[in-house]
Amino acid sequence: MDYKVIITPRKLCDAGMAALAAQANYEVVDKVNACNFLPELQKADALMIKEGGIGREDMLACPDLKVIARHGVGFDTVDAKAAAELGIPVVITPGANARSVAEHTVAMILALTKNLVTCHNETIKGNWNIRQEFRAYEFEGKTVGLIGVGNIGRIVAQMCMGLGFHIAAYDPFVPEEKLAEAGYRACRTVEEILRTSDIISVHVPYNEQTKDLISKKEFAMMKPGTIVVNCARGGIVNEKDLAEALSNDVIGGAGLDVFVGERLDPESALAKAPHLICTPHMAAQTDTAVEQICLMMVKGTMAVLRGEKWPFVADKSVYDHPRWAGKHWAAT
Repeated sequence: MDYKVIITPRKLCDAGMAALAAQANYEVVDKVNACNFLPELQKADALMIKEGGIGREDMLACPDLKVIARHGVGFDTVDAKAAAELGIPVVITPGANARSVAEHTVAMILALTKNLVTCHNETIKGNWNIRQEFRAYEFEGKTVGLIGVGNIGRIVAQMCMGLGFHIAAYDPFVPEEKLAEAGYRACRTVEEILRTSDIISVHVPYNEQTKDLISKKEFAMMKPGTIVVNCARGGIVNEKDLAEALSNDVIGGAGLDVFVGERLDPESALAKAPHLICTPHMAAQTDTAVEQICLMMVKGTMAVLRGEKWPFVADKSVYDHPRWAGKHWAAT
């Protein structure tokens, strides 16, 4: 059967495109958000999203739409609840980019603890005295506090422990004894992480519970010089309050790969704040991770189009919809 797949706003990697082309017809639409390419989407069986999203109204306007696939594990730009109610699985790719994002997180931690970016910028200006103005610190004995210990958080912990860091961890979905078995100091609250860590790294999804999880009140709880890293989702760390905390030396530094509205406003207070490293949502953009993500997107999308239940979806209640009655689970 011929399937019509819309990919937005850019094509998949070469391996992903080859896998898709062997099984379906496709069209790449150079637009972000479904409302901007609705005429094309209304003729499609599947939507693959690399950037942007889709809401309930647009889904309702596309009666042939059978599956939505997100490039990565985050799905806050897709109304997953509406999709589940309509029987449309939202395919995600958990684990495919875990090592890549973890490595990026650790790279930010290392760069910030050693003040590499600031010192580089000053050195090439001829400011040799910067070596007297900034003090880096050794990793041995310092504590990295993890908020969230899923696939990415566990790899970050493993890498940091190998460098001599202690690990403190908070995750309400992981039993404390499991955290202790892994060699972490289990924390019962986010506040305990904030008050006792030298570096705080966030590894949770964005939702109503995690929106502005770290804001002005939380920055005030941290030890002077604390470093905050967020390679998870924009909006978990309040950007306005972070800019203020950096500018007033409430904390020592921050590393961000994700931002509210996806992109950093170059005119914002945050963009002008000191002791900040920013990257353009690229933590998962290694060749290996991108290929794994794209192939997993294609495999999940095609399984759903064949009428098979794909296990890696944003909301498994989608399979309670009548259209999925009697359908079997796909092999992964």
